[in-house]
Amino acid sequence: MKHILYNTQGTCSSQIDLTVDENNIIKQVVFFGGCHGNLQGISKLVQGMHADDAIERLKGIRCGYKSTSCPDQLSKALEKIKAGE
Repeated sequence: MKHILYNTQGTCSSQIDLTVDENNIIKQVVFFGGCHGNLQGISKLVQGMHADDAIERLKGIRCGYKSTSCPDQLSKALEKIKAGE
């Protein structure tokens, strides 16, 4: 298992607690801060998904006028955990 506590940037959420298994399958995602209901939904939707598939779907999503979003930040956390950081 690989685990990271990722500090988000430019979003209402402040951190993402992320765990993936040795095959990069997402096991657990918990957002701290942000839109609680929406982020619970995103967490449940990506659970069991391969990190590459989630990155492909979430990367580049923007929140209103911001250049990023909580889903985009999750894709960045997934890229970081895959890189072994």
